[in-house]
Amino acid sequence: MSESANKRLRTIEVEPDAFSLIKPGELVDIVELSPLTLQDRRVYNLLILNAWESITEPKEHCIHKRELRGTHHTSERVGESVERLMGAIARVQITRDGKTFLRRVQLLAPTDEEMNGADGLLYYSFHAGLRAIIKQSSQFARLQKEVMFAFSSKYALALYEMVQKRGNLKHKFSEEFPLERFRSLLGVEAGKLREFKNFKLRALDPAVLEVNGLGEFGCKVEPVYTGRKVTAIRLSWWAKNLDQKKAAFRELRVSKVGRRARLLGTVERVAVAPPALPARVPLPARGHSGLREAQVKSLRAAFPGIDIQEMETQFVAWNAEQGTTPENYTGALYGFIKKKVQREA
Repeated sequence: MSESANKRLRTIEVEPDAFSLIKPGELVDIVELSPLTLQDRRVYNLLILNAWESITEPKEHCIHKRELRGTHHTSERVGESVERLMGAIARVQITRDGKTFLRRVQLLAPTDEEMNGADGLLYYSFHAGLRAIIKQSSQFARLQKEVMFAFSSKYALALYEMVQKRGNLKHKFSEEFPLERFRSLLGVEAGKLREFKNFKLRALDPAVLEVNGLGEFGCKVEPVYTGRKVTAIRLSWWAKNLDQKKAAFRELRVSKVGRRARLLGTVERVAVAPPALPARVPLPARGHSGLREAQVKSLRAAFPGIDIQEMETQFVAWNAEQGTTPENYTGALYGFIKKKVQREA
């Protein structure tokens, strides 16, 4: 094999496009010593994108503040984000001489912000230690800008970046993290959400719901116990099927209002009551589904990563063999899938 074939692809050789940006993997799995907001994380990603062509060079970059505002209509919050990024110190694991080191580095060097209103310029640069990390990087996450701006919490964006970094790995589909490290990687501030049930309710569950509903990969977050205590988190990921990708694309095209209910499959629709149906609904014909779209979404939320269409095909075939017709089609299908998942776990 030639020397060029053995050479690892460097992150800086990967190109962003009109819809996505490239973020070095070392800047994904970071521990913030200073808490950042969702807006701060978005601004930082856009600063990386803007500087990408020459990001490893010791130079100053320039961007219009309006390009960093996202959905905000003033520049004040951009300035606040820039100040927090300048004051933020991150812990990044690096390798030197075959050994692992912990590098502490500021995310952003000094900046110059034009005072001429919201459309002024921002000049910025990156410290030498951070440029060295980016130059040596050979792992990255490709982030879709539309998805990045759709998330409602910093926990969801952090989880999305972690999954995007790992989603294309060929022989690895899960990873375990010590609980405290996973909390830090999601950006949970020290002293916040200390009890696992609160951490799960306020950070983990909403983040997983949004990543599964909007991202390119599906994911699952499970607690790992030592005795009765949660000591680690297992993160699993998988490529979405075509229907799941289409559903995410559709969700990105509609208003955020009601999104959580839609992703959970609990949207209530007011409509004229349909004619009464018989107690038992006949099984659908081969190649057809007996589920409405909302019911499909609900099942996907309940069983992330499971091919609901394939499960329904097996369910219909099983009932046909038994000569049975379930009274509650959706409920019976739910029970069928649950048993299959438990048997294969």
